[in-house]
Amino acid sequence: MTEAPVVAAPGPAPAPGQRRSSRWLAVLLVATIAVGAYLWVTTIRWQRNSAEWEEKAHEYAEEVASLRMQLDGANSELEAARDQLSTATARITDLANEKAQLGDENVASQQYLDYQTQVSRAAATVASALGQCVSGQEQLVGYLKDAEQYEAADLRRYERQVNALCAEADDANEALQRELRP
Repeated sequence: MTEAPVVAAPGPAPAPGQRRSSRWLAVLLVATIAVGAYLWVTTIRWQRNSAEWEEKAHEYAEEVASLRMQLDGANSELEAARDQLSTATARITDLANEKAQLGDENVASQQYLDYQTQVSRAAATVASALGQCVSGQEQLVGYLKDAEQYEAADLRRYERQVNALCAEADDANEALQRELRP
C-alpha cells in the first residue's frame, strides 16, 4: 500500500493587524536606536568640546594672572622712576644753588655759568631719559590693561625694551648724582 504524501497545511494566517503592529514596533525600535546613537555621539562631542573650552579658559586665566603681575610690576617701576626724577630735579637745584655761592663774583659767576651749563645738559639728558622711561611705562600700563588685544610675546618684548630704557635712565641719573656730589 502506498501511502499518500502528507502535505503540511499552513498554520493559521496571522491577523492583518498583527503584521502592521509588528512592523510599527520594528520601525519604532530602529528609530529609537538611531536617535539614541545620535544622542550618544552628540554627547561625546559636547563633552570633548566642553573639555577643550575649559582647558582654554584655564590657560587664559593663567595668562591674565601673569599679565596682572606684570602690570603691578610696571606700576611700581613707574612710581620709582617718578620719584627718581623728582629727587634728581631737587638735587640739581640744591647743588646749583650751592655752587652759585662760591668765591669771587666774577670767577664764581663764570664757574656757575659753566657748571650750570654742564648740569643743565646732564639734567636735560637725565630728565629726557626718565621722561621717556615714564612715558614708556605709562604706555606699557595701557597695553597691559587691554592685554587681550595684544600678543603676549609682543607685550613681553615691549616690556623688555621699556625696562632697558629705564635702566639707561637710571644709569644716567646715577652718573649725574655722582657728578653733583660735593
